[in-house]
Amino acid sequence: MRPVATNRKALRDYEVFEKLEAGIELFGTEVKSLRAGTVSLDEGYAAVEGGQVFLVGVTIAPYSQGNIFNRDPKRRRRLLLHQDEIQQLFGRTTLRGFTLIPLSIYINDRGIAKVELALARGRK
Repeated sequence: MRPVATNRKALRDYEVFEKLEAGIELFGTEVKSLRAGTVSLDEGYAAVEGGQVFLVGVTIAPYSQGNIFNRDPKRRRRLLLHQDEIQQLFGRTTLRGFTLIPLSIYINDRGIAKVELALARGRK
């Protein structure tokens, strides 16, 4: 496991109740930029919409050699989770008032980009 980016403010600003791992749907130049470490998780969060989970507000800078194939750096990225996990997250975020925040993005041993999400509540 090789961490690419971490959200250091998350543990200070939020009280973490549960952690989970999800895959990220990325395109070619985004993967190259992620491996280069040009990621910012500061304003990011995850939202459950229409039976899918999206990563919102995370910035992956455009790849320097990626001309027309670069995507929008702040676009919403779909997270890859099982359907029962999505339903549990939907219930917890809507009924109990929890928030999904990204703690870190890393590349696992198989070379796949993953995000560590936390089910958290904001501190006062």
